[in-house]
Amino acid sequence: MTTKVVPGMLIALTTPEDVAREASTRIAKALRDAITARGSATIALSGGETPKAAYARLATEDVDWSKVSVFWVDERAVGPTDDHSNYKWAKETLLDPAKIPSGNVHRMPADQSDLEAAAREYEELVKTHVRPGQAGVPSFDVVVLGVGDDGHTASLFPGQKTVEITDRYVVAVGETPGREPRLTITAPVIEQARAAFVLAVGAKKTPALERVWAVAGSSVDTPARVIRGVRGAIQWIIDKAAGGMG
Repeated sequence: MTTKVVPGMLIALTTPEDVAREASTRIAKALRDAITARGSATIALSGGETPKAAYARLATEDVDWSKVSVFWVDERAVGPTDDHSNYKWAKETLLDPAKIPSGNVHRMPADQSDLEAAAREYEELVKTHVRPGQAGVPSFDVVVLGVGDDGHTASLFPGQKTVEITDRYVVAVGETPGREPRLTITAPVIEQARAAFVLAVGAKKTPALERVWAVAGSSVDTPARVIRGVRGAIQWIIDKAAGGMG
């Protein structure tokens, strides 16, 4: 039997709606706590179906959005109005409903023709606006993450060396069959988060979560294992189906 240890707090709920509700409540509290402690807050958003519902609820929470700077964990090389854009869905579910000031919103410029230059540009933006943590690595107050069926998180995919990059904070990810090129934050930034919220829904997530939670394993094979290294609080907010609990 594979030995597993869930790092951080595991919150297993009955329905996807429960996951969205719990995630929005907890993310809002983390943002309020950051504002109280440091006068402002930073959040990095992921895409995907599960976060959409959480973001819609988050937009109704009691948060002083004028003091929150919004970034992205990753983004596909598409325009901001494309249905595949993580920015588009965050705009529709959170940014517009919450009336977050446009100057606080920092979209990943993944639609630029030179992705390497775009990665460097976004890295400088993050370094400028996000307080440094240990070893000077930018430390987001909140990072929202998912775990793909294949074990990826952000745009760190199995079999690629991207997950092993430690000297960059944002990198370009090349096109592969069936997958657009994109930008992603790297493992050091994920690990330096003050609070990481990992959302997962559905039985298809169970095998990947089991590999992430296993005591032994490879981050190249299962990049979401980098979440185990988060130095801040880790909260896994999942439904019971994703946790293999029926």
